[in-house]
Amino acid sequence: MIYQGNAISVARNGDDIAILTFDLKDESVNKLSGAVIKELGEALEAVRGDQGLKGLLLKSAKEAFIVGADITEFHAMFDKDEAEIQAMLEQVHSIFNGLEDMPFPTVSAINGLALGGGCEVVLSTDFRVMSPEAKIGLPETKLGIVPGWGGCVRLPRVIGADNAIEWIAGGTENRADACLKVGAVDAVVPREDLEAAALDILARANAGELDVKARREEKNSPLNLNPIEQMMVFETSKGYVAGKAGPHYPAPVEAIKVIQKGAGETRARAQAIEAKAFCKMAKTDVCYNLVGLFMNDQVVKKKGGQYAKQAQPVRQAAVLGAGIMGGGIAYQSASKGTPILMKDIKEDAIELGLKEARKLFGKQAARGKLSPEAAAEKLTNIRPTLSYGDFGTVDLVVEAVVENPKVKDAVLTEVEAQVSENTVLASNTSTISITRLAQNLKRPENFCGMHFFNPVHRMPLVEVIRGEKTGDAAVAATVAYAKAMGKTPIVVNDCPGFLVNRVLFPYFGGFSLLVEKGADFQRVDKVMEKFGWPMGPAYLLDVVGMDTAVHANEVMAEGFPDRMAREGKTAIQVMFDNDRLGQKNAKGFYAYEEDRKGKPKKVRDESAVELVSQVVTEGREFSDEDIVARMMVPLCMETVRCLEDNIVGTPAEADMALIYGIGFPPFRGGALRYIDAMGVAEFVALADSLAAELGPLYAPTDGLREMANAGKTFYTK
Repeated sequence: MIYQGNAISVARNGDDIAILTFDLKDESVNKLSGAVIKELGEALEAVRGDQGLKGLLLKSAKEAFIVGADITEFHAMFDKDEAEIQAMLEQVHSIFNGLEDMPFPTVSAINGLALGGGCEVVLSTDFRVMSPEAKIGLPETKLGIVPGWGGCVRLPRVIGADNAIEWIAGGTENRADACLKVGAVDAVVPREDLEAAALDILARANAGELDVKARREEKNSPLNLNPIEQMMVFETSKGYVAGKAGPHYPAPVEAIKVIQKGAGETRARAQAIEAKAFCKMAKTDVCYNLVGLFMNDQVVKKKGGQYAKQAQPVRQAAVLGAGIMGGGIAYQSASKGTPILMKDIKEDAIELGLKEARKLFGKQAARGKLSPEAAAEKLTNIRPTLSYGDFGTVDLVVEAVVENPKVKDAVLTEVEAQVSENTVLASNTSTISITRLAQNLKRPENFCGMHFFNPVHRMPLVEVIRGEKTGDAAVAATVAYAKAMGKTPIVVNDCPGFLVNRVLFPYFGGFSLLVEKGADFQRVDKVMEKFGWPMGPAYLLDVVGMDTAVHANEVMAEGFPDRMAREGKTAIQVMFDNDRLGQKNAKGFYAYEEDRKGKPKKVRDESAVELVSQVVTEGREFSDEDIVARMMVPLCMETVRCLEDNIVGTPAEADMALIYGIGFPPFRGGALRYIDAMGVAEFVALADSLAAELGPLYAPTDGLREMANAGKTFYTK
């Protein structure tokens, strides 16, 4: 044994090849923490000092090769000053450069994910072979930083600047066939043949069949681009990527600038340029929030995994109520491999549900995600029915009928009599109390909420709602089914609107108050879109549907009359009263026309402007900052209340639900991180100043005041 550590071991085989194995103890994956990087340096030093070696092979003993750096260390690391971050980067560069400069050929055998720092490790070797199921990528820009361990330097020299820009700016995970095509790897072989193929490459390199020296010169030299080629590649890319990323995500464009500045430099200078940009990005609020987002996502996944471990897998599902929503649920279940019955009382509803599923599978086939044969086969996982004949073998039923408590009650009591004693019933309600819907059920312990967001196939969140009598087994089964469908489930307790809609409607309440005071709803939309929302509140209401919004608002007003009940008509009610339902009938706050792709495109509608003027009581002018404050404070305050009321368990789950459920700007980290970023005391002062004019919807809770006085935050660094 040449070296033995906690994560890395190096052994010498009979052909004088050093085999370095990544196998981090007590972890399911390999990741490059500070301790592992230190071990790698020690291991490579030991390899360099071992006499008579003819090559080095890097491999993994786990399913993944290396998933990347240990992101749990990022907040603490990035909180240090730039000089300390720079020193860390220089230390890693020294280690990776040492790997690249070994006195014999080197090869990586990539059996699974090699992402971020894992990708930068394999780029430091002379050769790379990978298995068909493996993926390589540099996703750092998704965390608001640029690759900092040589990725911006080596990747363009290995696969070309244009391909490297696409990989790095997009943060993509790249499949084996794509990697082979651009020259990122030298061969793709079955996993069981990886080591043999890697050893064969080393043998051929030592025999002079493969030119190691030429490869190293290419990676150490400036990029082979003349000035005109450089201008075309980099300037075109910067414009395109800036348009795609938007103004709130600077890292992708910064990465292109790093590659551009380093293009005419040797390795050392190009790495110094990369390190400087990394430090700059690491100190931004965007990076802090996106890293926090990753950490929160891990919390949510861990909780979901704990629930799912307790559950029996759902082998047969059913959905009650076809149509667009039922068809979307059926599609999602079928596409991920869980067979599903789709029941309705009307043939035309069944056909509508099947049409929705067929359309979605057709789009998958058109994009090349599925072959036409595979799409057709997956469609057979959906079995339409007008009867309960096969419901005796169903493990979980999703009720997705109209949002009316009497109708839902009738359907749920009816289906309960048709299923086994262990079948879980779940209601896809967006607002109606689960405890209330369970009142007439014989087995309320088997009943919970399973709130999908529209469109089902795109929205990642599923709220799993626990009623007063819901049992742990029902929650666990529903979470497991949501995960099997490829969704992110978050368990919440029962209340009007649950978590997401309870938080969203104070945001709409803030919008209504702004409009009444004289704000132009179109300007409010533009300001909130500039703030980072995918669409402003008026546009979002048109997408949600005015009928849905009015109904949900009535539920909220009944549940929380002190702050959500309103006297007089709102702009939303006026739209509803004038049959302006939004996109569903092509007129709401905006009018809608079809674009070239057949999708609704909003246009200004003077009729809507005239109708809204009926509710305006003042003609006040508002700054952009005023609009943001009046929109965000009620949303954030309601999130705080949900946490204090134990509707949601942790700040991480609350923030992720808003990001996944209603498109809260990810770069801002969530409502509670937004409060932390402003400062809890500053937020309380702002809320107090608005509450004095606008009432209880804006008022801070006693708990938040105590946090402000004690200097506490929702998150710790």
